[in-house]
Amino acid sequence: MISDTNLDFLQQIGRAIATQFGEDCEVVIHKIDAEDTEHSIISIENGHVTARHVGDGPSQVVLETMKKDPAELKDRLNYLTRTHDGRVLKSSTVYYKGEAGDLEAIFSINFDTSSLYAAENAIHKLTATAVDQSESEDPNFIPKDVNELLDELILESVKLVGKPVALMTKEDKVKSIQYLNKKGAFLITKSGDKVAKFFNISKYTLYNYIG
Repeated sequence: MISDTNLDFLQQIGRAIATQFGEDCEVVIHKIDAEDTEHSIISIENGHVTARHVGDGPSQVVLETMKKDPAELKDRLNYLTRTHDGRVLKSSTVYYKGEAGDLEAIFSINFDTSSLYAAENAIHKLTATAVDQSESEDPNFIPKDVNELLDELILESVKLVGKPVALMTKEDKVKSIQYLNKKGAFLITKSGDKVAKFFNISKYTLYNYIG
C-alpha cells in the first residue's frame, strides 16, 4: 500500500500537470489493493473529463495490470483511450512501485482532445486527398464504473468470437471466457454470476472454462 507521504507527492505532481494543461486534462491516481479492486481511485483532478470521482473503480488498463507481474510492467505513454460518451483522449500511464518492487499505485493522465480534433478535422477537409488513410486500432475504453467496464469486456469477448451467444459452440464460449479472465474481468465482484447468465452456462461450467 502506498504511503501517505508518497501519495501526497503524486497528488502534488498531479495538481501541477492538471493546472498546467487546463480543464481538459484529467490526472487520476489508482491504489493497488487486491482486497478492494472496485474502489481504486484515491485521487483525481478534473474528473469531469471521464465523469469519475474518488472511490470509483478501475479502467480496463488498470484491471489488466492487476493480473500482471509488477516486474514486467512498463509505463505506457501517449496512447488513445475513449470515454463512455465517445470522446477520444490521449493518455499516459505510469506504474508506481515500492522499494520491494511491488506495484503500489498507477498514475494516469487523460487529455480530452475533442476540441483539437474538431479543429483538425476542419483543416483536414481543406487539405484531404483521395488517398485512403490506414485505420488505427480502437482506443481503450474508460468506464464510469466497474459495471460499465464489465459490460464492455463482455461485448469485446463476443466480438472476438464473431457470433452471438445463441450460435456459439462450447469452444467459442471457452474462448470468450478465457479472454475475460485474461482481461481481469473476474476481479470484479459478482462478475461470475453475470458472465454465467450472459453465456447461459452454470457457475460450475464457467469455472471449468476459466481453466
